[in-house]
Amino acid sequence: MTIRVLLAEDHKMVRQGTRLYLEGMGVEIVGEATTGREAVHLAQELHPDVVVMDIHMPELTGIEATRRIRHEYPSI
Repeated sequence: MTIRVLLAEDHKMVRQGTRLYLEGMGVEIVGEATTGREAVHLAQELHPDVVVMDIHMPELTGIEATRRIRHEYPSI
């Protein structure tokens, strides 16, 4: 079973490095968000198994974005 992951990170280099690392372990990256608000939207659209969330995100903090995702989609 492949784990489907949404990456939420505003720094491009960190996001790319995390993507490469996770893909090397066989994880499927289904989307990338650069803001907390975008992460919430993509979680709704893509229904990943897991969201890897940066805490310090523009527009909406990673903590608040995670709260919203968990409230709307408790299986993520």
